[in-house]
Amino acid sequence: MRDFETLSQAMNALREEGYVEDFNLKQNCIECRNGEYTVFHNEFEIDEYFRFEGMSDPGDNSILYAISSEKYGLKGQLVNGYGIYTEPITNEMLQKLKMD
Repeated sequence: MRDFETLSQAMNALREEGYVEDFNLKQNCIECRNGEYTVFHNEFEIDEYFRFEGMSDPGDNSILYAISSEKYGLKGQLVNGYGIYTEPITNEMLQKLKMD
């Protein structure tokens, strides 16, 4: 796995690799382009993920997911806090986004 010092470095590198969509986490899916695409857990893959820890505030912890959907021909990024497991999401989405 690659190592980046900052979240913005990782996001820029992924953008250069074609991960240009900005995905948003919903209860049972991810969305992009202001809801134009709704992608369910069985319609996307997590290609890579990166964990970042805040220097002084644990609230700054985040995970960056590099996501692709062959069905829709999309590649993009989803940024979420370590607290993803407290978000109101379905079990299917929880399992898909769970990184050990």
